[in-house]
Amino acid sequence: MEPRIAIRQGVGITARIVQQQELEFKRLFVEQPVLIVVEQGIKALRWSSGECLIRSGEAIAIAGGQSVDISNRLPEDGSYCARWLVWDSTLIAAYSQMHPQQTVIRHAMPITYSSAEFSTAYQRALQAVEDATIPLDIARHRICELLLWIGMSGGRFEQTRTLTLSVKIRRLVGQDLAREWSAPDIASEFAMSEATLRRKLADEGTTLTEILVDARMSFALKLLQSTALPVSQVALDVGYQTPSQFAVRFRHRFGFTPTAVRRRVLNASS
Repeated sequence: MEPRIAIRQGVGITARIVQQQELEFKRLFVEQPVLIVVEQGIKALRWSSGECLIRSGEAIAIAGGQSVDISNRLPEDGSYCARWLVWDSTLIAAYSQMHPQQTVIRHAMPITYSSAEFSTAYQRALQAVEDATIPLDIARHRICELLLWIGMSGGRFEQTRTLTLSVKIRRLVGQDLAREWSAPDIASEFAMSEATLRRKLADEGTTLTEILVDARMSFALKLLQSTALPVSQVALDVGYQTPSQFAVRFRHRFGFTPTAVRRRVLNASS
């Protein structure tokens, strides 16, 4: 099993996460609605008003626009492995408009349908993202079938209509995390003064520096879990010229080094 990320415009994004040791990730910001299927191991998920365990072969739908705590636990023999799937925002919006009677998922909802039919639909949705030879309309149809399965489990996703300034900034800098973003640059993007920008962020309980660092570290974590890129390249991709500087920031944010995400823990008796 190799980690990988696949992106298809107008359809969605999917990734396989492979982890060699148990680690806990605090306050991970989930920007877009996501479906996670655990293939090996157990995922422990906590949010503002609840928690749950997702075991091997189980799935969970997680709403966007919130921060969660995640712990990925290894199976008795082998690595933790999971797949996640994100829909293009236009597909979420279209589905919500067609099914307004369904309950909106505010935080997270386990998927109760673990049948062979759900598994087949899930695999076809992954293929729709990963295989560009599948016609776009067919690919969009296949990935939307999963929204129907989620609906049958009792809920639907909804795109966040009112975005905070913090989220808007995350989305802006997320377009190019390697860029050397400055406060004047970002303030200009939102047609406001630097002082107004800082005041509005203070009202939201954060700062520009905190947003930039967290956006970079969160994406770095995704690359470390879902690609085989060297740590030095991950550092460059999120705006750090040296791996050492990147490692300091990463450890400060998560409590462990970038290499710990991929390191295999050897049995003490071996």
